[in-house]
This record gives sequence, structure tokens and C-alpha cells, in this order.
Amino acid sequence: MTEIRFQADADLRQAIVTGVLRRQPKLDFRSANEAEFEGVKDPEVLAIAAQDGRVLVTHDRKTMPTEFGQFITSQTSSGVLILSQNLPIGEAIDAIILVWEASVAEEWINQIMTFPL
Repeated sequence: MTEIRFQADADLRQAIVTGVLRRQPKLDFRSANEAEFEGVKDPEVLAIAAQDGRVLVTHDRKTMPTEFGQFITSQTSSGVLILSQNLPIGEAIDAIILVWEASVAEEWINQIMTFPL
């Protein structure tokens, strides 16, 4: 059972990453800036997150579900968590920490979840 590690997509508000790490410093959450994701297309973002064994956290409800579906037809994903743009930052932080505390990385393989449901 492996602990979940997260990767922020370029569209994810940095305040969410900062808040998660401030509240739960043991959680492994790499920012989009650290991954140099600015201008990188969804398929490559998914591939990088998968190579690094990280669940991708994004606000992208428009293109990411389709790209994810295409990606998992030929490759294995570490998973995707889509957070609503309208979700208050505190609730987004709580959701990520809850996922980290209540599940393991193996449960996220080739899974996509939208929050709130």
C-alpha cells in the first residue's frame, strides 16, 4: 500500500497547493511550477504525472476527462482528481487531505474523480 503523491496541473490555484502543504507538511504535492507545466498539453501532463506515480489535481473539467479517457486506452495513469473552480480554497484543501488520508495510490490507478461529485 503506497501513500498517494499529488501533482498540480498548471490551472490549479497555487493557494491550494500551498494550503495543503501548510496544513499537512508530510503530504507530497508537487506544484505545476516545479514540474514546469506552463504551456504543456494535457496528454504530456498526464504522462509526466503517470511516470512520477502522482495523482494529477486539476480544475480542468472541459478537456481533461476526454484526454484522460484517451490516455488510459494505451497507458496507465496514477489517477486524476478534478476540483471545481467554484470550490472554496479551504474546501479544496480539505478534499485533497481527505483523499490522502483515506485512500492509497493503488486505488487511484486509471481512476478519475470530480469533487464535489
